[in-house]
Amino acid sequence: MDIRGSIVALVTPMHADGSVDWERLRKLVDWHVAQGTDAIVAVGTTGESATLGFEEHDLVIREIISAAGGRIPIIAGTGANSTEEAIRLTRDAQRAGADACLLVTPYYNKPTQEGLYQHYLAIAREVDIPQILYNVPGRTACDMLPETVVRLSKVPNIVGIKEATGNLERARELLERCDDGFMVYSGDDATAIEFILLGGQGNISVTANVMPGQMAKACAAALSGDADGARALDADMSALHRDLFIESNPIPVKWALYEMGLIDRGIRLPLTPLSAPAQDRLRQTLREAGLLEVQ
Repeated sequence: MDIRGSIVALVTPMHADGSVDWERLRKLVDWHVAQGTDAIVAVGTTGESATLGFEEHDLVIREIISAAGGRIPIIAGTGANSTEEAIRLTRDAQRAGADACLLVTPYYNKPTQEGLYQHYLAIAREVDIPQILYNVPGRTACDMLPETVVRLSKVPNIVGIKEATGNLERARELLERCDDGFMVYSGDDATAIEFILLGGQGNISVTANVMPGQMAKACAAALSGDADGARALDADMSALHRDLFIESNPIPVKWALYEMGLIDRGIRLPLTPLSAPAQDRLRQTLREAGLLEVQ
């Protein structure tokens, strides 16, 4: 597997009643292809994986794969805090035709490092599809340490990691200790360009939902070694990197896409719509980025 560049962590558009908006989902996929997004993560954190049932989860992944039609790779979010559940979701994604799977560390139950190793090893042995680890301790209360990642990188179909701590020293350590060919992706928009310039292979991005073309260009510049060009492109998105996390993801990014006219307002409890003060701030940031008309 050789997926590089700007990988959007795609939202799951919903109607105001919370039901999935299949038409808007297909349109988002077409838009990302046209804008130069390099790959799509389907039903990750930003896609509200935590509130989709098994059937919906599988259906959204299938719809995104169908809409993409082979034009760009699709990485299916299939992580869970139950190893058995993660195996089931990963197997379903493989059957649907996903190019790879992204598996978040088990949340809430706080496994040991050995538990993490055994969890991922079990999934890799059961399902023969390229698998990407996902470390985001700020959301899971579980930090997969570099030594565990190095152990797992030796498993043939564990091909990479999304490292979302935003810690560039951690990124540097992973890049130094893991074998060549093991893909190391940023999961933190604010530090992603510097991460790629260190040797990372791409960015699994929230900001790419609203500025896909700009993010694709910035990642491409960084991958080519054009540090000045990449940093200049990234600077234009820096306020978005900040304000798309003004409240818990994906609350702000779904509201931003609604304001841009790309999706309806739907979001599922326990997530709630963006608060009024945060709307004012994010609306101004969207205007400054040229994504909304100045009134």
